[in-house]
Amino acid sequence: MPETLIGEPPIFPASDYGNPDPEWLRVDWRQHLRRVELPGAEVNYAEVGEGDPILLVHGLGGCWRNWLENLPHLGRTHRAIALDLPGFGHSPMPSWPIEMPAYGRLIHDFCEKLGIDRVAALVGNSMGGFVSTEATIEQPERFERLVLVSAAGISFAGTQGRRAEAGLRTFETAMAMSFLAGPRRVWLSRPRGRQLAFGSIFRNPNRLRPELLQEQMAPGLNSPGFSDAIRALRGYDTRHRLPEIEIPTMVVWGLNDRLVPVEAALGYHRLIPGSRLEVFERTGHLPQLERPARFNALLDDFLA
Repeated sequence: MPETLIGEPPIFPASDYGNPDPEWLRVDWRQHLRRVELPGAEVNYAEVGEGDPILLVHGLGGCWRNWLENLPHLGRTHRAIALDLPGFGHSPMPSWPIEMPAYGRLIHDFCEKLGIDRVAALVGNSMGGFVSTEATIEQPERFERLVLVSAAGISFAGTQGRRAEAGLRTFETAMAMSFLAGPRRVWLSRPRGRQLAFGSIFRNPNRLRPELLQEQMAPGLNSPGFSDAIRALRGYDTRHRLPEIEIPTMVVWGLNDRLVPVEAALGYHRLIPGSRLEVFERTGHLPQLERPARFNALLDDFLA
C-alpha cells in the first residue's frame, strides 16, 4: 500500500477566494467542444491542451463548466478533458437507467472511444467523485491518480444522508427561485440575489465573478437526469469497497461545505489507504472554482 501523503503545497492567503482576472473568459470555448457516441449515450465534452490526459467529472446539477477555472491551467501541461455526464449539460439522457455503476462504466467507454489507455489523474467533484471511485474500483489499471473533490457517496450512505439530500434540494429550489425573481442580470448584480441562488453551494458567492456564476446556473435547472441521479445516489453504499483503491488518492474538501459535510472527507481519507487530505478553510462545495489558484497548485503538486 502507498504511504500516507502529507502535502506541503504553497500557502495561500484567505484573500485567494475567487479570481478577479480569469483566463477562461478569454478562451473561445467553441473551438474546444466535442461530441462522441458511446453505447447507449451521446457525450458532450471540452478538451484543452496536449500531453498525458486528465479527466474531470462534474457533480449533480453540473456540467463541464464546473471546471472553467482549471481547464486552461491544466491544458498547459496536459490534455485536460471535462465531460458532461449523460443527462447533464449538453449530453442527452442515456438509453440505460442512470446509476452510479453505469456512470462508472461510461468513464471507461469514454476513454476507450478517445483512445486513452492511461489517465494521469481522474478528478471528480461531488457526484463526479462518486462516479470516479466506481470507475477506479472497476478498472484501477487505467488511472494513475485519483482526486476526490467534495465527493458524494459516503454522506448519502451513512447517517448524514438526509442532511446531504436536503442540501441538494435546497440548491435546486434556490436556483429555481432566482430564475423566477426576474432578469438574471438584475439578481446576479445584487448581493442578496447571489446569496439566494448560490449560498448553498459557495461559501461567498459575492466574491466570485458574475460571469462564473452565470455559467454554473443553467445546468442545474435544465438537466433531465437530476432526479434520476438523486435516486441513484440514495442508499447506494460502496464504503466497503473503498479500501480496494490502491492508486495515489487526494481528497480535497471545503470546510464549510453545506451539501456534502466535511465529515465525509474524513471518511474517504480513512477508508482509502494512503490517501492525502486537503481541507480549504472558508470554502464551500466547489473548491476548484472558489479557490482556483490554490486548487490548481495542489493538482500540480500531486501530479508531480
